[in-house]
Amino acid sequence: MPRLLDEVRDMLAAEWPDYAEFLDQHHPDVAEAGVLFVHSLLDMAEHGPDADRAHDGEYARAGLVFELIGRRHFQDGLELSYLLTAYQVGARVAWHHVAATALELELEPHVLAALAEAVFVFVDEFSTASAHGYVLEQSAASAARERRREELAELLLSGRSDALDVRAAATRASWPLPADAAVVLADPADADARTALDRLGMNALPIRRPDATGVIVPNADGVGQLPRLAATLRGRAVVIGGPLSLDLLPVGMRIAQTALRLRHSGVLGDSPVVVGERLDMIIANRDEWLLSVLRDQVLQPLRDLPEGTRDRLIETLRSWLWQMGDRQAIAHELHIHPQTVRYRLARLRELYGDRLDSPRERARLFLALIWDETHGS
Repeated sequence: MPRLLDEVRDMLAAEWPDYAEFLDQHHPDVAEAGVLFVHSLLDMAEHGPDADRAHDGEYARAGLVFELIGRRHFQDGLELSYLLTAYQVGARVAWHHVAATALELELEPHVLAALAEAVFVFVDEFSTASAHGYVLEQSAASAARERRREELAELLLSGRSDALDVRAAATRASWPLPADAAVVLADPADADARTALDRLGMNALPIRRPDATGVIVPNADGVGQLPRLAATLRGRAVVIGGPLSLDLLPVGMRIAQTALRLRHSGVLGDSPVVVGERLDMIIANRDEWLLSVLRDQVLQPLRDLPEGTRDRLIETLRSWLWQMGDRQAIAHELHIHPQTVRYRLARLRELYGDRLDSPRERARLFLALIWDETHGS
């Protein structure tokens, strides 16, 4: 067996030096696999084609050994194709020795044919076992890498970590620490939005919480990065947070969650919502109850009017604030005659009195009416 393995190694060394080195590093496992392979052939020669079924225990152990070799192969960073090619080389060398021995022993032709068939069957089955081990290890490594990336994302969003913890977690996750990052959240009820975020690539850290699905995008403040991100996610139910230093990501998460809630309630209708472009709306509407109370307060002078009259005066008051009192602009915006504007403004003056001249009162009206998009704007 040692001579056979040495011959296989020498044949591999010229074209696949990495695999020849693999044989040297994992010689005990490979030697055991080779012994089990030869035993299977000898059983075949002695007991006939069904020998492998008569010795299931040893055959199963051989499968596990070849599966382990596949795992080791992935751990060493080698290609699976190299391993399967090496098996073919090994099979040719093994068959050369088996055939020579069979001729010396003057075995019957049908036994020789059975041995030849067994070599190819064993190589195929053990190749499958090694490929299975390789894929299992690959999947385990991928799952572990994804878990480390999720743990890093949670650490960055926790607000309870120091720079050393973050640096260590980033190293484990193979994630180069950026100067800044942005939180991007998807509507959890929108499968297309979640899929779009999954396609942003391995640089984006996954956010997976019961109440939030999203990613942390590094270097979001780079030239053209946010416009490219917005273009990629156009038409999707997502919120793109603003670029922040890593220590401020917990704040970015809260802002993005607020924006997503406002999008869900209809206050923000963009797809996607870019936080940097809608921050005023987010601030003004972050507490719906407070905004509702303020709205009731500032509209108190209109409370006793008929609903239709009240709605028209609110519409005019909102336009008056937005257009800074320009009557022509108000008429154009509302598609009404300037004389109608004049009449409505006079009525508002009658109801509000000097409060319309107060900067503080106008600011309260502006906050309650201009940013309250659920009631029109």
